[in-house]
Amino acid sequence: MFAFQNTHTMKLHKFIFALAIIATISLVGCNRNAEKAEPAEARPEQLQTGDLVFVALPLDYMADTTEMGSAIAASTGDSVGINYIHVAIAEVANDSVWIIDATLAHGVDRHPLDTFFCDFTLNDGTLPQMDIMRLSDNNNAAKYVENAKQFTGRGYDLYFLPDNDEQYCSELVRNSYIDEKGEHLFSEAPMNFKADDGTFPPYWVWLFEQIGQPIPQGLSGTNPNAMSKEKCLKKVDIKLTDYSKAK
Repeated sequence: MFAFQNTHTMKLHKFIFALAIIATISLVGCNRNAEKAEPAEARPEQLQTGDLVFVALPLDYMADTTEMGSAIAASTGDSVGINYIHVAIAEVANDSVWIIDATLAHGVDRHPLDTFFCDFTLNDGTLPQMDIMRLSDNNNAAKYVENAKQFTGRGYDLYFLPDNDEQYCSELVRNSYIDEKGEHLFSEAPMNFKADDGTFPPYWVWLFEQIGQPIPQGLSGTNPNAMSKEKCLKKVDIKLTDYSKAK
């Protein structure tokens, strides 16, 4: 946690409240005009507890100072044409799917899958690309999910720092997926907030000016795009909307 001078406290609280309204990536509320799901029985793979949901946006997604997703895409993208800007944890309980993740809108929270869809509905009423990845060794997946639940109620880590109580999305996953030896399954690397041209996207400049902190360029951390390429993960052929109860 960070200690701020009293003169900054009210400003910071108003700022965080505004971010909660903006939500995760300047998305709008639930719109059930999103694409219709194909019958689940036509797809052989089944979602499992501990699967990771990676949310992708095109690399040319319009940048804006109020859109975190655009800033993440600009600073962590590569040449594949899409960029993962969020990662969440799936839990399958009886006939329901729950999502555990860290967002500006909810902090660290466990909520139904359809709430996740509502949170990530784009301005045109569609959902972004959502890819499912699974650990090659998924035997301890339930334990990792229980680890993640221990973080619920904490705030979103606006500072992207490793030594505070708050969590950002990929940080939550890394801190939850710890093996029996106490070792992290996912690695860290120096964080990059710069775009390909070497400049900071406007959103990052605006955000860190508001919270009065320097951009943590080069500090150790994680991001969804790098996490998706970890060797311990494999992509599975699952359409997440098949599991929506709002179909």
